[in-house]
Amino acid sequence: MFFTDRLEAGRLLGARLEYLRGQDVVVLGLPRGGVPVGAVVAEALDAPLDVCLVRKLGVPDQPELGMGAIGEDGVRVINQEVLRHTGVGQADLDRVEAYEREVLERRAVRYRGEHPPVTVAGRTVVVVDDGVATGSTARAACRIARARDAARIVLAVPVAPQDFARRLGGDADDLVCLDTPYDFFAIGQFYEDFTQVGDEEVTSCLRQAAGRHERFAGTGAEDREVEAAAGAVRLRGRLTLPAGATGVVAFAHGSGSGRHSPRNRFVAEGLNRVGLGTLLFDLLTEDEERDRTNVFDIALLAERLAGATAWLREEPDVEGLAVGYFGASTGAAAALWAAAEASARPAAVVSRGGRPDLAGPRLPEVTAPTLLIVGGADTQVLGLNREAQARLRCENRLEVVPGATHLFEEPGTLERVTELARDWFTDHMAPAHV
Repeated sequence: MFFTDRLEAGRLLGARLEYLRGQDVVVLGLPRGGVPVGAVVAEALDAPLDVCLVRKLGVPDQPELGMGAIGEDGVRVINQEVLRHTGVGQADLDRVEAYEREVLERRAVRYRGEHPPVTVAGRTVVVVDDGVATGSTARAACRIARARDAARIVLAVPVAPQDFARRLGGDADDLVCLDTPYDFFAIGQFYEDFTQVGDEEVTSCLRQAAGRHERFAGTGAEDREVEAAAGAVRLRGRLTLPAGATGVVAFAHGSGSGRHSPRNRFVAEGLNRVGLGTLLFDLLTEDEERDRTNVFDIALLAERLAGATAWLREEPDVEGLAVGYFGASTGAAAALWAAAEASARPAAVVSRGGRPDLAGPRLPEVTAPTLLIVGGADTQVLGLNREAQARLRCENRLEVVPGATHLFEEPGTLERVTELARDWFTDHMAPAHV
């Protein structure tokens, strides 16, 4: 099995762990690569997310090779097999451990601040990493959960060596792994994108997960996993409805992205804060995603969006609310293509770094007020948006975010996108407009 990135690995792992949904579950992600995987799993299980602080003890001249691991609560795991093979002595082991203890303490402050760890006593704990190599850090994490009186421990990883069950030595009650290839050499060989995860991404994942639970706890709001029917297929998604929602925005992801896109989730949370509901869902099934041509089949994506819109309007809590579209990349073309259909009738459309030009001849037929947002440094896409805007006959506006590139990764640029989308939707989806 080959994973595009950690988000895809988390999505597939979350689907495998669906049997735990509805139970009293806590997800613990191992820093740093296990946290973004764990964040997706936690969302799929509607469970809280915390970080399980562990540090690998790397062999001095081979730091990627773990000779053991340490963790919170004084947990310590030593891999005697690696020690024998490498000949590392006690003095070197002690020196590495002392250094990693200092790093562990700094990370605890950085990730949690003054907040205590999430309580795991009496609960099912799902320990998540982006893969298992020697197993030392996974064993340490399981022992931390055990020391904190977890009722049940499930170790869940996307990929591991074939003998990983032996390596774990019974520290977990259940082991869940998507693939155990015979030719395992390193975790990264099974990821297309195995970019190192920074501390900022870890803290962002933890903050967003905590915010999701705090935002909806006791407010009467809905935040749940759904399956949107679109013709003969069912598309997995997440429907969030703040109490007293004035409308719902369906997100059309593009270029192979999906409902776990961190950028679209960021925008969605901004819309939720002003009382707009959101539906983030996958336009393609898992099998369809494997064929890259489907990602650029705008007619297919638009058909799925229109089908999901029909399903959304039949949901009891959504019936009667205005529906808007937010599209990114090829998803923007799908949103405009679908908006041209009389059956869709969105109240408003917003495109972020989109390719509206791919909607081609459908553009003059769009009647929904349309906002095109493009990064000022994304010159090629900016030109394509200007050409597409000239073909629109509906109310429309082009907003250029200065200095932003295609993915709006620069500081403050995604916040600006969120502000623009928020204002456009609230202006055009109020009851007086629909």
